[in-house]
Amino acid sequence: MLRSMTGFASATGNLPPHSWSWELRSVNGKGQDLRLRVPDWIDGLEVSLRKKLAAKTARGNITMGLRLAREETAATLNINQKQLSAVLSAMIEIESQAMDMGLSLAPSRAADIAAARGVLEATGAEDDTKPLAEQLSHEADALIEAFNDMRASEGAEIEKMLTRQLSEVEALTAEAKALAEARSAETAEILQRNLARIMDNTEGLEEARIAQELALIAVKSDVTEEIDRLAAHVSAARGLIDDGGPVGRKLDFLMQEFNREANTLCAKAQNADLTRCGLALKAVIDQMREQVQNVE
Repeated sequence: MLRSMTGFASATGNLPPHSWSWELRSVNGKGQDLRLRVPDWIDGLEVSLRKKLAAKTARGNITMGLRLAREETAATLNINQKQLSAVLSAMIEIESQAMDMGLSLAPSRAADIAAARGVLEATGAEDDTKPLAEQLSHEADALIEAFNDMRASEGAEIEKMLTRQLSEVEALTAEAKALAEARSAETAEILQRNLARIMDNTEGLEEARIAQELALIAVKSDVTEEIDRLAAHVSAARGLIDDGGPVGRKLDFLMQEFNREANTLCAKAQNADLTRCGLALKAVIDQMREQVQNVE
């Protein structure tokens, strides 16, 4: 099955205290151009995602974006035992000296001790990015699958249109063949009359030489090879479509060959009906080429 180069997929997820949203999109491109916008502080994430995309896609300008947010959590308060001991020792020393000097101090409260610098320390949980990276990598697989499902769906529609257009080209090629065969007898009669007219009105010219020149003109106007190649191109295009996969480049090259044969057919036509048929071929081939530009 053919796959389009254009596609889109999005998703959201969370692993407390983090939450995130994904976007994966692509447009037409000559080759595979991967652009990732992901947090660089998650070790190995970008490398992993790039490998996944490269393995699951062949062509297109593909952009993957990941927006990550973290919930603010309350800090954990811990007692600095060393600092607490130092503060308590200092308080004992102060109270002892105050008593020696006859001073009476108010009883100390726990809040006062806790308020002393360095006794309580606020600490937050350190981030371990490995579980987060594993979760994101797992979700990326589903995201890429949904992305490719959309591209396959669009590719199926392109395939239907190309199949229909190839049938049109095949029918027009058959019509051109019939018109060329009908023209062949007419052309032969015209050449014979022209040869007779020339011989009646000229002297000293060799009949064989004139006949040779007229035969050369007839060969130059023969479209048999163009018709045969058009038929062969139709068969080749159908084969590529049946094979499926990333055949966009090959189909694009084949469209150029289709167009070349149709142009030559029109140039050699020398007949209104055959010219009309050639122009119709060119129109259908141009429509096919537009569709092929979207094929991966």
